[in-house]
Parts: sequence; structure tokens; C-alpha cells
Amino acid sequence: MRYKWLLLFLIVIMLTPMNVFANSQRPLDRLDNISDEALQMIKFQRYEDGKKLLDYFSEQYTDISSKEHSFTMDQQRIITVSHDEALEAAVSPNMDYEERVQRLTKFRLVVDAIATSHQPLWTEMENQIMTVFQEAREAASSGDSAHFYSNFNAFMSLYNIIYPSMKIDVSAENIQRIDARINFIDEYRSEVVNNVKSQQELEGLEMDLKNLFENMDEDEADPSLWWVIISTGSIIILTLSYVGWRKYQGEKAIRKNRTRVHKD
Repeated sequence: MRYKWLLLFLIVIMLTPMNVFANSQRPLDRLDNISDEALQMIKFQRYEDGKKLLDYFSEQYTDISSKEHSFTMDQQRIITVSHDEALEAAVSPNMDYEERVQRLTKFRLVVDAIATSHQPLWTEMENQIMTVFQEAREAASSGDSAHFYSNFNAFMSLYNIIYPSMKIDVSAENIQRIDARINFIDEYRSEVVNNVKSQQELEGLEMDLKNLFENMDEDEADPSLWWVIISTGSIIILTLSYVGWRKYQGEKAIRKNRTRVHKD
């Protein structure tokens, strides 16, 4: 019976810091949920409800910023810009539905990138982005200007959706390298289609994009997961050590009793 109480005590002691860690994430999770609800409202064309949620997000964000969580200057700027764009999408009388959804998606991905430390949502757009880009590259190789322009524009549209989120998770050096290639291809489109040497920029950009997503997939595991592993391992080691010590003490007592019987 004493072993059960000891094991329960060890579990409570080891898991208490984990509960503290989980609680510290709740404010960011709340913002994440609000941004997701706002996106869903815009998708359902419930623009007034979307605006209310965005206003509520602003209130919660201000409260969390001042009391519970410290955002970096870059994070604050990116959140503010994406929130303003999302709010404009919710209240605009003339904006296209697709543009509204894209803006709210961009905002949603930004909040998720800040709230999530492992595999952010923006990385799930990898297949869409790489498929459109590869189609643009194939069109350039075959000299099909119309299809190249169309697919490259589609690529740019998708890339712009994840771009603010990337700036949160990806180093400035990597982003600058990708931006330089994209700007060159965008400015010299006709040359890229007609010049085989210029098409090497497409190959370089494709490699940079693949490395970008692969590095995010190989990101370190969530700290909470490591804490679970460490805590569980520690509990097992401590429990086995205590059980082994008790067994040793019991065997020692038995040997002592046997020795005493023989003497008697």
C-alpha cells in the first residue's frame, strides 16, 4: 500500500511543472481560437460576426500583451498589420469573397505561428505552393509564356498568404535569399521564359523552397513533449530504484534472521 502512495506522490510532484507550462499557453491558445473563428465567419460570409470576433481579438490581445505575454516588436508589427488587413476585409462593402478569405487566412496563420512552437499551420500549404510552382517551371522550360505567367501569379498569391507567418518562424537571411530570387523572376519574366540560363533562378528558388519546408518539418519537438518524456523517465527510474532498495533491504533482513537462527 505504501508503494502505491509513493508512486502517486512522485507522479503529482513530477507533473506539477507540466501543468504550469500548459497553463502558460492558454492566453495564446485563446487568441488562436478567436482568429480561427473569425476566419470561419468570413468563409460563411457572416461578415458582421467576423468583425465582432476581430474586435474581440484586439481586446484580448491588448490585455494579454499588457498582463500575461510579452510579444517581440516584430511579432507586434506583424500581428497589427495582418489584423488591420483582416478587419478591412470584414467591413469592406466591395471586396471580393476570395480576397476576404485570403486576408483572414493570412491573419489566422500569423496567430498560429506565434502560438505554435512546432509544425505551424502555414507549412501545410507546402503541397499547394510547390505544385503551382513546378507547373510554372515546366511552362517556362517549354517556352509557354501564358501558362508560366498564370502559374507564377498563382504561386505569388499563395506565397504572400504565408509570408507574414514565415517571418515569424524563418530566419531573415533565408527569407531575403528567397525574396531576391522571386523579385528577379518577377521582374524578368520574359527573359526567364526565353533564356535557359535565366531559368536556373527557378531551379534555385525551387531548392530554397524545398529546404524551407524540410527545415520546418525537422524542427525540434514541442518542449512540452520533452517534458513528458523526461518526467515519465524520471518517475520510472525513481520508482524502480526505490523498489530495488526495498527488495535489497528485505533480502538483507532475511539473511540476518537466518544467521541468527543458525547461531541459536
